[in-house]
Amino acid sequence: MNDKNRPLILGVSGASGLIYAVRTVKFLLEADYRVELVASKSTYMVWQAEENVRMPAEPAQQEIFWRDRAGSVTEGKLTCHPWQDVGANIASGSFRTVGMLVIPCSMSTVAKIATGLSSSLLERAADVQLKEGRKLVIVPRETPFSLIHLRNLTTLAEAGARIVPAIPAWYHKPQTIEDLVDFIVARALDQLEIDCVPIRRWEGH
Repeated sequence: MNDKNRPLILGVSGASGLIYAVRTVKFLLEADYRVELVASKSTYMVWQAEENVRMPAEPAQQEIFWRDRAGSVTEGKLTCHPWQDVGANIASGSFRTVGMLVIPCSMSTVAKIATGLSSSLLERAADVQLKEGRKLVIVPRETPFSLIHLRNLTTLAEAGARIVPAIPAWYHKPQTIEDLVDFIVARALDQLEIDCVPIRRWEGH
């Protein structure tokens, strides 16, 4: 299990499937983890398109927003950062973390991280994890992948990132959408040695 005293950076990009981010927030906070959350500029538009809700830009209000979406969770410590604040603590390698998870991750964000374009806080924080040799987990949410997508994902894998596509399993006999989502969240957090999602794991025949 990972040290809960060190925060986990949670990046949320403008890919479809924000339920992945919501469930991640829920389980991390319920397990009393420290979460430093940064949502990309496009995330605001995706919330509007998928859920017809407005995500506030002000950090304190955004924290309330994420906690409410996750089920009024009161545990853990959640700090939200504006997408453009490249001077935030998570933009520096001297700020120690257990790593970073980007869920869901758009192909635009994949491309920018793969080419070192740190034009936003999410991209800069991811770049920092790579340069510091820390764990960076990417959950791409796109289909089908083009050759460009595959090459960018390969570049990230070669740089040390872990790629966890949003592809659920079925052996755990999912009954709800949340069952499918939680499997992916659990497998992504596994890469960071965090086990806080109650899923049925494969135990053999």
